[in-house]
Order: sequence, then C-alpha cells, then structure tokens
Amino acid sequence: MEIPVIKMDELHGEKRSETLSLLHDACAQWGFFWLENHGINDDLMDRTKELVNKHYDQNMENNFYSSEIAKTIGPDKVTSNVDWECSFMYHHQPKSNIHDIPELLRTKVPEYAEEVVKLAEQLAEVMSENLGLDKDYLKKAFTKPSIGIKVAKYPRCSHPEVVMGLRGHTDAGGIILLFQDDLVPGLQFMKDGRWISIPPTKGNRIFVNLGDQIEVISNGIYKSICHQVVPNQNGSRLSIATFYNPGADAIIFPAPNLTYPSQYRFQDYLNFYSATKFTDKVSRFQTTKMVFK
Repeated sequence: MEIPVIKMDELHGEKRSETLSLLHDACAQWGFFWLENHGINDDLMDRTKELVNKHYDQNMENNFYSSEIAKTIGPDKVTSNVDWECSFMYHHQPKSNIHDIPELLRTKVPEYAEEVVKLAEQLAEVMSENLGLDKDYLKKAFTKPSIGIKVAKYPRCSHPEVVMGLRGHTDAGGIILLFQDDLVPGLQFMKDGRWISIPPTKGNRIFVNLGDQIEVISNGIYKSICHQVVPNQNGSRLSIATFYNPGADAIIFPAPNLTYPSQYRFQDYLNFYSATKFTDKVSRFQTTKMVFK
C-alpha cells in the first residue's frame, strides 16, 4: 500500500493540475501523505534534529527511565492508560513560551517553526482551492492560527508488547506537519480498517496528516484519521510535530459552499435534474440550495 507522495515544487509548473488532483485524493481518501521538495532548508532540519536528540541524550533519557511510567511496565504488566513517551510543547504563536523550552533549542526550534508555518499556509491555500473555496478560506476560518510544536522521543522499550508509545487518536486541530526519525519506525495510521506502518523519514520528507477541524470545515470531504505510535525494542524514535491549528476563538463550521441543500421537495429536484443531468453534481447541489431556499 503506497502512501501518497506530494511534490510541492510541482504545484508551480506544468504538473500543477496533476499535483492538485493527487493532493485532493490524498486528503479525501487517506487523510495523510508524504511531502517532498517542500523548500525547508536541509541544514536547518538536520541541525534541529541533532539538537533535539542531544537534549534527549543529556537531559531526558535518564529522567524518563527513572520515572513512574517506566517502572509500571514489565513482561507481565500490560498498561493501557499511559503513553511511553517523553515530550515538551513549544508554543510559537500567538504567544510564545520560548523561555519554557530547553535553552539548547531556543534558536533553532523557532527558526524551524517559521519555515513550517509558511509551508502550512501554502498547503492551506491549495487545499482550499481543491475544495472550490477561495484560496485564503482555511486561513481566514482559523482566525489568527495557533502554532505549536510537540517535540517528543519515544524511548527504546524492553517490552513493547505491553504498552503503547501513544494511544490511538485523531488530532484535534488543522494541519499537522511531522518531521520524524530517519531510522526508528513506530507511527501507524488506520487505513481501510487496519493499521499501516509509516516508515522512517527519508531525505527530510515531511509527513502530513489532517486534524478534526479540516474534516468539519470540508464537510467530511477531507478526513481526520486515527493514528498511534508503537514503541520499539531496538531504538528511540524522534518526533517533531508542528500543529497549524485554528485560533482559540475561531468559530468552526462546514464551509457553506460544501454543504448539501437543507430541504426541498423531491419532485422539484427531479424537474431541475432533468435539465442538468449531465452537468457537475456539486454545481447542481449548489444551485439547488439557491433555488429552493
């Protein structure tokens, strides 16, 4: 099962139409995809990853294995209500908590965040376009978007069969852009009723998934998909997830252009249908909404 791959640079050339179609199918049929040629500097990504791993090795690893969570598992101790992870959250906007994150990361993580925000805004524009909306629709709907980065390590686990790295869930927000480990696997997404494993990142690709608010705004056209993390017996997995979310005061609702007509008499629809049978269905629904208010 091949996970869709979107090449961002092809949105600006002769393959734009084909790439828009691939992106639309990825959002509608999968709810997640790989993003290549995204324009974020490789040196910045490599340095950010290097510093996060250094901070984990120096400050987080020993603390985690000494924690109560680490002491709760064993070969005969199945644990269903904890996550085998250590993490911290960097809030980038609207209000930064830069002084709450490790000093080692206070330069590169915000710099990385700025670049990912630009990428998220590009995605929001083309997703809006694919939905037949104004290209700034999603950004406006988010009303001063909230940006945060969850920096996590899923430590090596001697008994991965008895605990989850991160329990199954969908993401509450908007567009999630993940820069993850290039060696250690663990991320899984639900597809057609079964879990599929997302392989480690190659070549600084970014993995994108959609949150609940995109599903609501798109009236269910685009999907928010359940995912989880399983721990690994052979290594610790890195995860740097950027959340491009609505602002706290954003009022979320399905885009009116994407909703079905609320009510009409069937015979009236049939009469209209007879004259528009061979036109686009979505356009017919939109006209129906205006005619049969």
